[in-house]
Amino acid sequence: MIESVTAPLYGDYPRNEMHPYLPAGAGRVLDVGCHTGAFGRSLKRLGVPEVWGIELNAEAAAAAEAHLDRVLVGAFSAELVPDGHFDAIFFNDVLEHMSDPGAALRVAVAKLKPGGKVVASIPNLRHIDNLEHMLLDKDFRYEANGVRDLTHLRFFTRKSIPRLFEQNGYTIEQLAGINESWWTPQLWRRLAFRLFPDYLADTRFIQYAVVAAPGAPG
Repeated sequence: MIESVTAPLYGDYPRNEMHPYLPAGAGRVLDVGCHTGAFGRSLKRLGVPEVWGIELNAEAAAAAEAHLDRVLVGAFSAELVPDGHFDAIFFNDVLEHMSDPGAALRVAVAKLKPGGKVVASIPNLRHIDNLEHMLLDKDFRYEANGVRDLTHLRFFTRKSIPRLFEQNGYTIEQLAGINESWWTPQLWRRLAFRLFPDYLADTRFIQYAVVAAPGAPG
């Protein structure tokens, strides 16, 4: 079993920003941490024929059952999920909640059909709001949600995300910033992005989207 913290109830979000990363022709998708099924419902509206979900929170899982083809209650594990069954497995803001996200990625390999992909959204520790909090406030205060969600066990940057996947047997096919949020009227911030655009480019995004295929980089 892949350990993670007890899942709290979050908002019901369709995660439309992840739709561009749905592999073409995916017929059977697994949404790990499906919550109440909003993302799965949005995939069904896009034409995905079969969407499964896994959810730790029993209350959220019960709500998801009304919308998805099948919902498994529990932690993502080799025992819970059938082998060779999915064209895509999504981890939308889930891997950072696990004590060993690499173990989850290794388990996922066996659950994919040949040619299947893992798709993930992962919070960016170097998002500018978080850097400002650490550098100016000299603090790391956990919050109810966001990059410093109090249930996050692991933290990642654009540089460390590929390492997580590659060290666990994947080749990165896409890595892109999502949910861009950086501009404010603050003079220092506008000057920083003007003077150091390349160095701060990765700090514009709250999360990074990843598409990865099993197999070592060629």
